Amino acid sequence: MFRPSATGLTRRERYEAQQRRRALIVASASTAGVVAALVVLVPLAPGWDKVRNSFFNAEVFAKSFPKLLEAFWVNVMIFAWCAPAIAVLGLLIALARDVKSPALFPLRIFGAAFTDIFRGVPVILTVYLIGFGIPGLGLPRPWNSPYIWGSLALILTYSAYVAEIFRAGIDSVHHSQRAAALSLGLSERQVMRDVVLPQAVRNVVPSQMNMLIALQKDVSLLSFIGPVEIFRQAGVFKSLLANFTPYVGAALIFLVVTIPATRYADHLMARQMRDRR
Repeated sequence: MFRPSATGLTRRERYEAQQRRRALIVASASTAGVVAALVVLVPLAPGWDKVRNSFFNAEVFAKSFPKLLEAFWVNVMIFAWCAPAIAVLGLLIALARDVKSPALFPLRIFGAAFTDIFRGVPVILTVYLIGFGIPGLGLPRPWNSPYIWGSLALILTYSAYVAEIFRAGIDSVHHSQRAAALSLGLSERQVMRDVVLPQAVRNVVPSQMNMLIALQKDVSLLSFIGPVEIFRQAGVFKSLLANFTPYVGAALIFLVVTIPATRYADHLMARQMRDRR
């Protein structure tokens, strides 16, 4: 039997705490060793001076970085209007795939076809087909804008993935809860709205956070059809200055945004696992 010590911890808890400290020390030492090896060995490579000048040029970085930040706001704006539309359309597609009434079977067919098509086609092809195809119809301004149709391409593609995540969340709610709610006199619509969806949405929050992170990065694909966002702006500087450092600056900006979001998604997933246990 494990008895608590003077600190209030059992022998097992003290042992586990000791193991965690030991693992942290080992991990920190190994990480420091790898970083030190990279810092020492990489500059010894024969072509390091050329790589440093082409990718890590401080003068080019200082000249291009402010413009890259300005261009990144275009990414943020596109993301800001795409994300809510994706959430709404994805939820509607998931609900369409979950309908039980035989009269609404065409909705299930539509939902299945939508997810199959837009998950099966690479996002860059969807951006090209919609971003060049629809403006090619000769629409007047502003309806021929690549911002509109490029955003629509992202919305359609990501809605298919988000719909499947929502559907998985809906399926994760045990069928006995639906049966219990129906036995209390609730309609199918009330069961979905008041019983199933609140639990389903909560269950899929970590997965949806990962989709938001992916969307933030894929906004750069719209640069291929015209919008001057951060990736295209980095390409402009690369051509003007004959240097790849602006791409490194763009990557740093993305990392500053995505790493905290990724860690937050991991935190939500870990908390969800603890709650289930």
